[in-house]
Amino acid sequence: MQRQRVRGKWCAHRVECATASGSREREARSVAEATLSGKVVLITGGAKRVGAAIARRLHASGASLMLHYHSAKSEAAELQRTLNAGRANSAATVQANLLNAAELPELVRTTVTRFGRLDVLVNNASSFRATPLGEIKIADWDHLMGTNLKAPLFLSQAAAPHLKAAGGCIVNIADIHADRPLKRYVVYSVAKAGLVGLTKSLARELGPEVRVNAVAPGPVMWPEDESFDELARQRVISHTLLKRAGEPEDIANAVHYFVVEAPYVTGQVLAVDGGRSVNL
Repeated sequence: MQRQRVRGKWCAHRVECATASGSREREARSVAEATLSGKVVLITGGAKRVGAAIARRLHASGASLMLHYHSAKSEAAELQRTLNAGRANSAATVQANLLNAAELPELVRTTVTRFGRLDVLVNNASSFRATPLGEIKIADWDHLMGTNLKAPLFLSQAAAPHLKAAGGCIVNIADIHADRPLKRYVVYSVAKAGLVGLTKSLARELGPEVRVNAVAPGPVMWPEDESFDELARQRVISHTLLKRAGEPEDIANAVHYFVVEAPYVTGQVLAVDGGRSVNL
């Protein structure tokens, strides 16, 4: 009888474990199957490069998109046509100069007017240029701080009521050089450090309704001004643990993770850099 009771307890324990395991599997499947159908995403700098990759990834999960652009009108129009060909009326574009603070609330209003809601804000637009100490001008400060920090702050402020109503989220595109400043890029590094601080501060300000996180890319796409020649590029890549550059889709997948698969994550920064940030 003793052996039977022990066996019974073991069998009950096995059933309980199996039930718990099944519950976890169902939960994992529900997360994996979660889509953005019916959700609306505003992406700054969404017309090309990393922004376009983020747009395509979120659109593939069912989101409707407002693609902001500054000067990339043709790229924005082409991406809009491609996305709408796959799902009618699912993408729109809006032009704005993020350095003009008065235009930032209008970006949010335009999105809500067009789609009726706003669930996700992706602060992707950025500017990048060298500002070695001794050569920094006020215009450099205004431009780099404006696009990389000021615009995300005031866009987030304008979007906050809508995001709270939707239980939405914000994803900021930061940089691994927020923590490890890039030599000769003083203002850019400071601005991205500020964006990381903003991410954590907004997570406190907007929780529990709104989650706020950041993705910190490493070598994924090189600057368009070709300021990094082939030797410089190889030097950067050599510091990654994976010994290769990343792809825009790597950043897009990280954004998708925060938006869709991380309901209990906020105030965090995810480095997507091939291990470079731990090898500098």
